[in-house]
Amino acid sequence: MSLMTSLIYRRRHRVLGRLVQELLALYGMEVPAAAEIGPGLAVFHRGFGTVLHPFTTLGADVTLYNGVTIGRADPWVPQELSRMRRVVLEDGVVVCAGAKVICKEGVLTVGAGTVIGANAVLTRSTGPGEIWAGAPARRIGLRTPVPARRIG
Repeated sequence: MSLMTSLIYRRRHRVLGRLVQELLALYGMEVPAAAEIGPGLAVFHRGFGTVLHPFTTLGADVTLYNGVTIGRADPWVPQELSRMRRVVLEDGVVVCAGAKVICKEGVLTVGAGTVIGANAVLTRSTGPGEIWAGAPARRIGLRTPVPARRIG
């Protein structure tokens, strides 16, 4: 487990939580305590510039590269008035460097095993095992075989 991943899992610690959040900030990462993180998270290149919205759920074995943003499409609207509810990255999702996953309304779900290409801007839900790229992102292929889900 990398230092960054270790810090992310400790961000909710009762005593050290605030210190851990500050250490993450020094590396240019913003991972709120409210964000739900599953087991097996992999963060590459120290996740520099990565920002997660508090209403983010990451499944098991998610991979994040540097410069990833997961958030809402209406940051100028007060949170309580936003139509965005949550962004869910299911098990085995890979989000490449600089990609943005932004939710306009409701719940945006990135299907298990999906890859979001570098600098893509994803604004809608995907199916499992898909490959998305571009700005705005569009489906450019399928991952075959779709990585097996971790059990346990």
